[in-house]
Amino acid sequence: MPTSPAADERFVPHIPHQAFKTGLPFGHFRVVVNPALALSYVMHLTRLKYVTLAALGVGVALALSGYVVAGGLLVVLGIAANRLVKRQAPRILLHLATRNATIYEEATTHGVMEVQRV
Repeated sequence: MPTSPAADERFVPHIPHQAFKTGLPFGHFRVVVNPALALSYVMHLTRLKYVTLAALGVGVALALSGYVVAGGLLVVLGIAANRLVKRQAPRILLHLATRNATIYEEATTHGVMEVQRV
């Protein structure tokens, strides 16, 4: 089944990181991020599960040992960080991809992020 020529012109098999980094602010590229894959990838990159578990564990330990306010704040901080990253995962991935060439290459080759020419 033939595709439209406009779709073929936008498809770029590989865009170097430097071209992506310089062309994105000027609107030369359209970035499509898969939210489900971005969430798992960003959680892996930031090691959020371990940070959240540590914050929750220390918070519960503090609350049980009498420091209820400090423990409660750590528990709330752990839960808030987890929810914030879940909500903002595509934006965090785009930010990291513009700053780091390795993350950009991994995200584009594994289908987490697709870059199209506008």
